[in-house]
Amino acid sequence: MIRVDVKPEILRWARKRAGLNQQDLARRFRRLEDWETGDVQPTLKQLEAFARAVHVPTGHLFLSSPPDEPVPIPDFRTVAGRRVTRPSPDLLDTMYLCQERQSWYREYARMEGQPEFGFVDSATLATPAATVAAEMRETLDFQVAERQECPTWSDALRLFTQRADQIGVLVMVNGVVGSNNHRRLDPSEFRGFALADPLAPLVFINGADTKAAQMFTLAHELAHIWLGSSALSNIGARPAPDTRREEVWCNAVAAEFLVPLAALRAELSEDEQLPHAVSRLARSYKVSTLVVLLRLLDAEWIDRQTFEMHWRSESERLKTLNRSSGGGCNFYRTTLARVSRRFARALVESTREGHTLYRDAFRMVGVSKVETFNNLGREAGVVD
Repeated sequence: MIRVDVKPEILRWARKRAGLNQQDLARRFRRLEDWETGDVQPTLKQLEAFARAVHVPTGHLFLSSPPDEPVPIPDFRTVAGRRVTRPSPDLLDTMYLCQERQSWYREYARMEGQPEFGFVDSATLATPAATVAAEMRETLDFQVAERQECPTWSDALRLFTQRADQIGVLVMVNGVVGSNNHRRLDPSEFRGFALADPLAPLVFINGADTKAAQMFTLAHELAHIWLGSSALSNIGARPAPDTRREEVWCNAVAAEFLVPLAALRAELSEDEQLPHAVSRLARSYKVSTLVVLLRLLDAEWIDRQTFEMHWRSESERLKTLNRSSGGGCNFYRTTLARVSRRFARALVESTREGHTLYRDAFRMVGVSKVETFNNLGREAGVVD
């Protein structure tokens, strides 16, 4: 039996990078503790299995020291006001996959002679948030009244995503890494990110988050696209102290986009009880109750003390809610949501015309059969 020379610190790094302890892997790798002390070396087969288990390229395990793996775009994530230093393999793999898709679509758009989108990089931090929010509503043709007619948050989010797709934004909503349902994304690590590009603007939304939270994240990331800045964020409706100016600005745009202050004030009544008002407005605007509380504070309908008290209690309540699972959905509709309908249509057309290899296309959408790929094209409306 041939064993391979691998440094124990590399094995420990790979395990910790995946957020696992020895007990998590003990059943599959009974000699892991000995590997990590250097008393025993694994076989190549064992090392390859270990690499798959911790989601790291096998080649990384032969390095002399752990590699530096910075997030490939500006990272605005914070926890308790502190910057997050270590991205998980799930986050990194998701970002790399989205960058690959964006790179492919950029070349496709260039070859097709598609014009650049004027809304990308059309605003600055000096532009009033209300001005940008109004421009976003106009460009997306996504007015408040239309959203209020949607029966559920899911319907509103679906419509919001469709409108973004129609103007040229690749919106990818997924709660797992690629198509691997065993690698669920953690909303507490990140809620979404934006990859700004004049030909292929891309927004990724963590689909493991609640629908109401996804609504706000999509609006927030679109504000980044309008700003022309790529960014990774885990910010919620209320920025923490010392949050970067760009994130505060994008949050202000998202809040005004979803709950315009003028429209909100017209719906308020002084004698309405706060819990009833919050619930009613959240259903009407299809946002979270936390967003409503913030806007009521902005509208000066509640004071700071009342806001703080209800914010704490509502935050605790929301922590108990189940995240969206995405289970039981139509496979092809789920896949289109995960990769964006616009991207899928372009990829199927390009592949069937012989410009893109089926192998590459399969990898980018997470399928393995021609029949499945063609059915995806039918669902996207590009295959008869």
